[in-house]
Amino acid sequence: MSETSSNLTDPKESQSDLLQHKPHAGTNHDQASKSVPTGEDLINLPSRTLSNNARLEEYTQETVDGQILRETTSRATGRVERYELVTWKIDDPENPKNWSKAYKWWCTMMVALTCFVVAFNSAVITPDIQGVAEEFHVSEEVALLSITLFVIGFGVGPMVFAPLSEILGRRPIYAVTLFIAVLFIIPGAVSDNISTLLVTRAIDGIAFSAPMTLVGGTLADLWKNEERGVPMAAFSAAPFIGPAIGPLVGGFLSDNLGWRWLYWIQLILSGVAWVGLTFTVPETYAPKLLAVRAAKMRKETGDDKFVTEQDLDLRPFTQRLWLFLVRPFQLLFLEPIVFFISVYMSVLYGLLYMFFVAFPIVYQQGKGWSASSTGLMFIPLAIGVVASAVCSPLVNKHYLTLVRKHNGHPPPETRLIPMMLSCWFIPIGLFIFAWTSYPQLSWWGPAMGGFPVGFGFIFLYNAANNYLVDSYQHQAASALAAKTCLRSFWGASTVLFTGQMYGRLGDQWASSLLAFIALACCAIPFVFYFFGERIRKYSKFAYSEDEEAGKGEKA
Repeated sequence: MSETSSNLTDPKESQSDLLQHKPHAGTNHDQASKSVPTGEDLINLPSRTLSNNARLEEYTQETVDGQILRETTSRATGRVERYELVTWKIDDPENPKNWSKAYKWWCTMMVALTCFVVAFNSAVITPDIQGVAEEFHVSEEVALLSITLFVIGFGVGPMVFAPLSEILGRRPIYAVTLFIAVLFIIPGAVSDNISTLLVTRAIDGIAFSAPMTLVGGTLADLWKNEERGVPMAAFSAAPFIGPAIGPLVGGFLSDNLGWRWLYWIQLILSGVAWVGLTFTVPETYAPKLLAVRAAKMRKETGDDKFVTEQDLDLRPFTQRLWLFLVRPFQLLFLEPIVFFISVYMSVLYGLLYMFFVAFPIVYQQGKGWSASSTGLMFIPLAIGVVASAVCSPLVNKHYLTLVRKHNGHPPPETRLIPMMLSCWFIPIGLFIFAWTSYPQLSWWGPAMGGFPVGFGFIFLYNAANNYLVDSYQHQAASALAAKTCLRSFWGASTVLFTGQMYGRLGDQWASSLLAFIALACCAIPFVFYFFGERIRKYSKFAYSEDEEAGKGEKA
């Protein structure tokens, strides 16, 4: 049942080649609720697994009888065969988008909780790195590797788990990887040498990267475009609140129970997340659900005509391997938009992890505070994140007005407007943090510096992701993978040199250096807002609506 697949010579080739898809006129197959895939759909559907001939509309539209006629040449017979693509029926109760809002919100909260727990796990150990170093008789830099290796896993894991989820669905990946992650927290908590601790942290980082990779797709599975604003805001806050709450909780635990309890709390929270996600959230991935339905129909009818696009248009293995492993790095190093947006996001991500070292330097070394008291200073950062999440639906509402203004086709650069407004919050917060961090000054200043930083994070991350998605469409998943990889490796490395940087430059100028770097990065969204369209015209990979329309007219 394997069909011919197009090659990779033209990265801009349309995902919906109309010449290969002939609707069956005069039947209820035409009575469909049309839903052309958006850029966000293309990220979360198997656009890299299927050939360019595949019509992803099968997974996003509904028909009266749940079928779409497809005529295509079969490799097996060499003849034109007629198949019935299995799709959703109108108001299909098995379609996750048609589940009750209460249940969709439960699923949303479970995946957001999981995302929070993973981010929390990356930061909760930071208050007592010194305790680990003293117990195992190693330097503080070696002990900091327990953070570095964990965060590196965030960049490595998605390269494997994203492709697997397109084949197996989301639920098996969630269940297996979270179970492995929970399991390997235990040897870390009871480790009697630094090697065991570092190995288990590396494994946990890779395993925990899976839910961080898939949660955005799960929300896209559950919510229609017009409903996603608030759920996506709730999800967006989780990865940033986790690192802010982690040092707070970790400070009190380490002061009272020791550093090993920083791992036992991870085990408790991760276990709760695994149970909730595995046993209360079903499969939501449309291609997987429809593939199961097609297999059931073939078994019940004995007719092989009931298929999905995955049966007809699967790319050859070598092409899939190239797209998953090589294409992200092509985009990263050949596309200025991908490279500079990734650099900007890496700076922000590194800044977040630098704070885990900078706050103890300012408060514990400078003011002589305990780890628990220092953890309280992350509260303004968390409040800033929550405040930006509350404002995120307003940003989405403004974007919808731009959509109407541009007749449904706004240029990708409109996504940069929130970025251009919010980028200034980061250097402002850092300058406040820097020049109020003298030991003799009040604790209030550096803590309040965290608020504008937290407030700017979500706006910048969401705007950057949306800009990459709209600019690259069919290549967007690879563009985001490139950004995640660079961001994770840079964030992982920053904790290793932050202490030395503050020691050499002093608290004020070290923080000011970060502020100046963040200030320089503010030029990036402005450059692309005014010149992004011109840059994309010279790109081999960027999405061009004019070219896609031209192909449609030729078809």
